[in-house]
Amino acid sequence: MSDLFEETTLGDLVMPNRIVMAPMTRSRATADGMPTDLMAEYYAQRAGAGLIISEGVHPTQVGQGFLNTPGLHTQEQAQRWRSVTDAVHRAGGRIVVQLMHAGRIGHRSLYPSAHRSVAPSAIAAAGRCFTPAGMQPYEIPVALDAVGVERVVDGFVSASVLAIEAGFDGVEIHGGNGFLLHQFLAANTNLRDDAYGGDPERRAALPVAVMAAVADAIGPGRVGLRISPSNPYNDIVEEDLEQTYRPLLMQLPPIAFLHVLEAVAPAPTARIGELWSGPTIVNPRRSAPTGHWDPQAASIVDGDRVRAVVVGAAFLANPDLLERIRAGGPYNAADESTYYSGGAQGYVDYPSLMAVR
Repeated sequence: MSDLFEETTLGDLVMPNRIVMAPMTRSRATADGMPTDLMAEYYAQRAGAGLIISEGVHPTQVGQGFLNTPGLHTQEQAQRWRSVTDAVHRAGGRIVVQLMHAGRIGHRSLYPSAHRSVAPSAIAAAGRCFTPAGMQPYEIPVALDAVGVERVVDGFVSASVLAIEAGFDGVEIHGGNGFLLHQFLAANTNLRDDAYGGDPERRAALPVAVMAAVADAIGPGRVGLRISPSNPYNDIVEEDLEQTYRPLLMQLPPIAFLHVLEAVAPAPTARIGELWSGPTIVNPRRSAPTGHWDPQAASIVDGDRVRAVVVGAAFLANPDLLERIRAGGPYNAADESTYYSGGAQGYVDYPSLMAVR
C-alpha cells in the first residue's frame, strides 16, 4: 500500500496526491447544456483532490441522456467551461472532463432538442426514466448506420479538442455504466452484423476507434478510459468478462490511465489487471456510510499499477475530504435527496471541517 498523500503521475498528468474525485452527475447545468458559475464554485471547492474527473458531459447533442446535464460540443459551451477550469486551477487543482455519450439511455422529452436516442441496435433499455411528465419507459433508439458511427467518433474528437481549449487537463472517455460505448461492447445490446458487431473483437471496434482518434487528437498522455466490468446498470449483460474486455484493452493506445469502477465486486478488477498493464485508478466497492471515507480504500493503491483511489459520495459531501482523512473525520453525510435537485443546497453548502469545529 502506498501513501495516499504522495505525488504520482498518470501520463502527462502530475497529481499531488493519490485521491481522485469520481465523475458524478449533479444536473446543475442549464437546459441547453451550459456550465454555470455554481458549477465552477462546486468544483473549485474540491480542488484538493489529486485529480477531479468531471460529471458526464455529452460530446454531441444527440449524446445527451439526462435533464440539465452539461455539453461540450459548441464554442459557447467551451467558453463557459473555461470559468470552471480556471476556478479549479486557481485553487491549485487539476481537472479532466468525462465525455459520456448516453446512447439509448434518455428520452426525447428531457431536452430542448427533443432528439431520439441512438444505439448500436434498435433495442430499448428495460426500465423507465424521470421526465417532466413523470416516469416514462425508455424509447426504442435509432440504430446507428455506418455514417452515424463515424459521427460518434468525430463527436468525441471534436469535444476532446474543445476540452483542451476550455482549459481541461485532459479527458476521460466513458466506456461503462451502460452508456453508448458499453452498449457496443455488450452482446445483449449490440446485435449488429457489420464491422461493429458480432464477435467481441468487432463489438470493441467503436470504443477502440474512439480511443485511438482522441489520443491522436490531443495526445495519449492526456486521455483516460472508464470501464465498469460486470456492471448490469442500464440493462447490460456481460457473460464473459475476459472475452468482452480483452479485445478492447489489448488495442488501446498508451493512454494516461484506465479507470475501473467496481460496480459489483472487487474480483473483476483483478481480472482486468491481467489484461491491462498500464496505469490504473480504481473506484472501489465501498462499505462505509454514504458520504464517509472508507479507510479500506487505501489498500488498493500499490504505487505502480494502481496509482490512485477514486472517491464519489465522500467528495460530494466533504469538499475538504483530504483534510478530514488526515484528521480521521468527522465526515458529512451525503444528502441523497439533493443529488439532482438543482440549486446550491446539497451542492456547495456542505460545511468544511473548520466550520464544524
